[in-house]
Amino acid sequence: MASAAPGQSGSAAPLALQRGIVKMVLSGCAIIVRGQPRGGPPPERQINLSNIRAGNLARRAAAGQPDAKDTPDEPWGFPAREFLRKKLIGKEVCFTVEYKTPQGREYGMVYLGKDTTGENIAESLVAEGLASRREGIRANNPEQNRLAELEDQAKVAKKGMWSEGTGSHTVRDLKYTIENPRHFVDSMHQKPVNAIIEHVRDGSVVRALLLPDYYLVTVMLSGIKCPTFKREADGAETPEPFAAEAKFFTESRLLQRDVQIVLESCHNQNILGTILHPNGNITELLLKEGFARCVDWSIAVYTRGAEKLRAAERYAKERKLRIWRDYVAPTANLDQKDKQFVAKVMQVLNADAIVVKLNSGDYKTIHLSSIRPPRLEGEGTQDKNRKLRPLYDIPYMFEAREFLRKKLIGKKVNVTVDYIRPASTATETVPAFSERTCATVAIGGINIAEALVSKGLATVIRYRQDDDQRSSHYDELLAAEARAIKNGKGLHSKKEVPIHRVADISGDTQKAKQFLPFLQRAGRSEAVVEYVFSGSRLKLYMPKETCLITFLLAGIECPRGARNLPGLVQEGEPFSEEATVFTKELVLQREVEVEVESMDKAGNFIGWLHIEGVNLSVALVEHALSKVHFTAERSSYYKALLSAEEAAKQKKEKVWSQYEEAPVEEVVPVLEEKERTTSYKPVFVTEITDELHFYVQDVETGTQLEKLMENMRSEIAGHPPVEGSYAPRRGDYCIAKFVDGEWYRARVEKVESPGRVHIFYIDYGNKETLPSTRLGTLPPAFSTRILPAQAIEYKFAFIQVPQDDDARADAVDSVVRDIQNTQCLLNVEHLGPSCPHVTLQFADSKGDVGLGLVKEGLVMVEARKEKQFQKVITEYLNAQELAKTNRLNLWRYGDFRADDADEFGYSR
Repeated sequence: MASAAPGQSGSAAPLALQRGIVKMVLSGCAIIVRGQPRGGPPPERQINLSNIRAGNLARRAAAGQPDAKDTPDEPWGFPAREFLRKKLIGKEVCFTVEYKTPQGREYGMVYLGKDTTGENIAESLVAEGLASRREGIRANNPEQNRLAELEDQAKVAKKGMWSEGTGSHTVRDLKYTIENPRHFVDSMHQKPVNAIIEHVRDGSVVRALLLPDYYLVTVMLSGIKCPTFKREADGAETPEPFAAEAKFFTESRLLQRDVQIVLESCHNQNILGTILHPNGNITELLLKEGFARCVDWSIAVYTRGAEKLRAAERYAKERKLRIWRDYVAPTANLDQKDKQFVAKVMQVLNADAIVVKLNSGDYKTIHLSSIRPPRLEGEGTQDKNRKLRPLYDIPYMFEAREFLRKKLIGKKVNVTVDYIRPASTATETVPAFSERTCATVAIGGINIAEALVSKGLATVIRYRQDDDQRSSHYDELLAAEARAIKNGKGLHSKKEVPIHRVADISGDTQKAKQFLPFLQRAGRSEAVVEYVFSGSRLKLYMPKETCLITFLLAGIECPRGARNLPGLVQEGEPFSEEATVFTKELVLQREVEVEVESMDKAGNFIGWLHIEGVNLSVALVEHALSKVHFTAERSSYYKALLSAEEAAKQKKEKVWSQYEEAPVEEVVPVLEEKERTTSYKPVFVTEITDELHFYVQDVETGTQLEKLMENMRSEIAGHPPVEGSYAPRRGDYCIAKFVDGEWYRARVEKVESPGRVHIFYIDYGNKETLPSTRLGTLPPAFSTRILPAQAIEYKFAFIQVPQDDDARADAVDSVVRDIQNTQCLLNVEHLGPSCPHVTLQFADSKGDVGLGLVKEGLVMVEARKEKQFQKVITEYLNAQELAKTNRLNLWRYGDFRADDADEFGYSR
């Protein structure tokens, strides 16, 4: 670039010295200087160096001129520019303007530093042979004399342009376009590439010169977008709010700096990348300062952790910086306790929502943020003559619901509310929606929505860029969906869609009649409770039979709920709602076992329902929410029901709140009724369970068992079972080979596979998982008809077992050491829902085993109200107080129950 001669001014006044910071080096003899920013981008001006000439840089042909050609670098033009760039960019300089052309171009002297004692830039260029004095200038003042002297020295030293040769090696082979940008990006393998930022279009888009091959490319910063300059029809550019400030922020840090760029992806011929500078990552800085927002479509390719970008954006949002000055958080109106809380999952609604129970006892529906459950695609996929059952008819809906049900039902989860979707009115195509609380739900550190999406059982909702109502883990959801698509999981699978042919025989008398004998013969069948109509009426899904049935609890009379009849509403009986809630909380969507006894004329099955060893009919009676029905008399559960009802009557709660004992006509000593009866019998303790239940054998029948085992083993030795010939079925009695190599009587509890069969040793009470090859058919001569199962289950009376795993394990270990495989004395105190509650005594010392556990502080006392137990309860409570005073085991930190009962699962 040639400079013009300085003007011949008649004034000898010294030229004004001005200062600025070098923003950009245009060529070896022209720079752009800017001032200090004050409330916005600073003013800037171009200064051309007087009296010298440096080679011109390459110039690309104008786009609108087809005949124009690209102009290459002049020799030594680029080294001159690089010499100045490395020396001046971002540095403070001072300069004098010697001459200004009519077109407004300014020429002058530039010095590095704050005054003219600094390095003279023109002289440095000439001394290095990177610029020459302007031709035709005579040395008629000291400055020109000095330039002439330096030029001569450079020529002698053969520096730069004065070296031998044409200087063609200094001419860059610039590449303005890339034929296949995607291939080019992939070839870099996301390794940092050295580059110089040549131009900043806006805060997040730059033009970079990639080294050493001189590719000139446009790079968009991955994951973010800054405000831009909109081009109007007349060609003028209108900046969006903070566009100029964002551009200056990037310019002042990156323009003409040496950087490294990680090329991450390609979008519409534009390259996406991350610019790395020794002072930091400009992408994160722009977000943190409120100059940019995250963009979903490119954040997925950002290789340095999308969560860092979201965190930086969140930082700016919280402080309402710049583009976020009017930002209002989606959960701004919620208290902290309503934003994050722990709750218990009570129900799964389809595949994207759950009902939870809060600590307050209230129920709340929570929708999983930013995901969409499986849905029917297209109009023609549904048979118009058949009612749609979404759970079974929408592909993958059942799998999604089951995944959530098995993971969550009855478990405590961490809920973080992300946003509240306001209620919407119905349109022609979209139904009305009530207000929705959308949240991220986690269990054991796992985001349930992410797990669901990664299995291809839900998809991620796409949003407008300015829509902030989304999951706080949105990027993880997108990444999980990308993995599911890549691996062809669930909804993204190319395989045939799973079909669930589920027969609904609820209320279908004919089908129910055909099905009844099958269910009666099956004994205990597995089921899932799909719906609770009332305390004793449920809808069950039978997985093995793939059918839906209506099931009525046998043996009880439960309060009737409210009913809507034609023309009137029939009110429910007292405590009907409480009974429904009790049943829902205990069994809804849980896996249960049912015993079908009969059916009613409407096609509803009647029987017993068990969940984790609890008979639901007995539990409802025990909690005073049902009464025993006379039909229970012929049932094996009648004694348990009567015992539970008697205890409930004594408490006079709920359905028994108005109960008055019938007057006794005969004079009977009341004390005899209320006295505790003790009749200790000798037993042999064979097994202690993890819940502190135990199994015993009656000592009196011990010899019968020994004789039966001896005869059975003798017969098996003579006719050993063929290995693998026995096909185990749940509920079957069989023989099983224990670790000692001997055969014992057992019952099949569960069949996972031929290699994993769960069995229960009926004469000893212990459980084991065995391959079917170690099982055989139980010979009829040794069945339970000949000698009933000898292991009888009991539970300690008057004590409460800790729910904390470690504390419970300490108690179990103590009992195992003291009484397992020893003879004790047993007295039945009262019946319980699953087994009788008893006291045990050591055979030799007659010491109470349960009382000993209380004294050691290993268990707590269960305070019962029955008069006949008050004497023994008082003894237990005194022992508990002594354990507390001595701070033994459970009580080592004092009485924790007052404040932490709910948290630790204890009740006083």
